[in-house]
Amino acid sequence: MASTTPDIQRPRSAETRSATRPGDRVFSGLSRGSGITLLVIMAAIAIFLTYRAVLAISDDSTNFFTTFEWNPAGNPPVFGIAVLAFGTIVSSIIAMLIAVPVAIGIALFISHYAPRKLAKPLAYVVDLLAAVPSIIYGLWGAIFLVPYLGGLNQWLDQYLGWTYIFDKSSDGVARNMFTVGILLAIMILPIITNVTREVFLQVPRMHEEAALALGATRWEVIRMSVLPFGRSGIISASMLGLGRALGETMAVAVVLSPSFLLSGHLLDPGGGTFAQNIAAKFNEANEFGRDALIASGLVLFVITLLVNGAARMIIARRKEYSGANA
Repeated sequence: MASTTPDIQRPRSAETRSATRPGDRVFSGLSRGSGITLLVIMAAIAIFLTYRAVLAISDDSTNFFTTFEWNPAGNPPVFGIAVLAFGTIVSSIIAMLIAVPVAIGIALFISHYAPRKLAKPLAYVVDLLAAVPSIIYGLWGAIFLVPYLGGLNQWLDQYLGWTYIFDKSSDGVARNMFTVGILLAIMILPIITNVTREVFLQVPRMHEEAALALGATRWEVIRMSVLPFGRSGIISASMLGLGRALGETMAVAVVLSPSFLLSGHLLDPGGGTFAQNIAAKFNEANEFGRDALIASGLVLFVITLLVNGAARMIIARRKEYSGANA
């Protein structure tokens, strides 16, 4: 005899119910569409830059990657990115070497050392500095920083000239790659500090209390609990600052005395970066010259993508390592 007992329907899980809600479906579609739109925009930029760069490089009479001259209006055209690549990378490295340790120290002071009445105003000041336009930094660097760095340059030349990089072989004001690196460090310092501070504030309180209960000092708590927890955040903040340093335009254009002389002497005037060269020469360039500048912009675009990709790989490996040890 067939059973007449009605089937008992099991209650749907929360994930199943949420997946059928119209609001969740709309939000999921918008999120997916935003991600796809971003990829399409990036691909369109890459295609445009590549197309215009090929037009310029195909008519370049020299090697685009090793030439130390920029004269696309010549007959034949001669232009290359050797000096620009060197200046961009060197100035960014100087900025990172100065800014990252100082930013970590400021973030630790605000989040773990400063009293609350001092920490909040100091955090507001750092947030305000992060919003200052780059042209303001550039004008301040040209009017104040360049004259006052002359003494530092002389001191470095006198006592560290044997290192070659601080050997000043020519006279002139401090409009050099070393000054640009210091200015970029000041510019990216608030960005790295803000992100790092927020990461340090997210450290679980129980981790710090457990370390204190074991008799750890304040520095030992930071070394064993805060810094390991915030390592991936520090890397992300540093890469964010590096991205701004690589692509900074107006501040570098105001401070630097551009020249296409490749020199390892950081205190000698001259040098150049990708962004500074584009800003300085775009208005006066003809159509072919602009294609050449776009070709250099493509190189900067690729460098930025590689830097961000490397940062994502480092963060992902840190997460896997942390998960395996958990």
